[in-house]
Amino acid sequence: MRPLAVLLLLAACGGHEATQPRVSAEPISVRGWIADVDEPANAPYRTRETEIARKMQLFRSTNIWIENAPYVSGGVAENGSFLLLDVPPGNLTITFSAPGAPAAWLVLQNVPGNADVFVPGLVLRRDSVALLDPKLVQVRMAAQVSKPSPTGAKAIIAGTTVAVTNTPYNAMTDRHDYPNPPGDMTPLATVR
Repeated sequence: MRPLAVLLLLAACGGHEATQPRVSAEPISVRGWIADVDEPANAPYRTRETEIARKMQLFRSTNIWIENAPYVSGGVAENGSFLLLDVPPGNLTITFSAPGAPAAWLVLQNVPGNADVFVPGLVLRRDSVALLDPKLVQVRMAAQVSKPSPTGAKAIIAGTTVAVTNTPYNAMTDRHDYPNPPGDMTPLATVR
């Protein structure tokens, strides 16, 4: 084969590979839990037992995904907790699809590589999410520090600006685990 033909062939192949999806070199993890779906109550009587059954069915029926990120793994557990691993950093939208909220979008912006994003108490809406307590959202980075300290960077999670925090390595062991939501979730009336 002629050298020019070889160069053209390599150039053609190289351009094709660049368009293929890849796992990020600095993937992030996104964890949290769903508190409920923001929808009118259909049942005339709500008891603790009917709410537990309703939420279990709700969480079983919930799907979660990120467009154009085929290597993301994870899902939603029966208790409403969710975990996504190998998520690309930067700006992205996580879509939740649940009864009453066919496309609830959790928007993350400016998330640095290798971060752990913790988003507790999501309330799914038809086209967005609400946070029960925005102050509980965390963006952590594993670092060789003795105690959590701010990095100076900021991320935006569901419209809330969150300081990115350097966190000791030994405090980051939970970043690959489904979180445990509290047993008694805050009522929807307190959604901000």
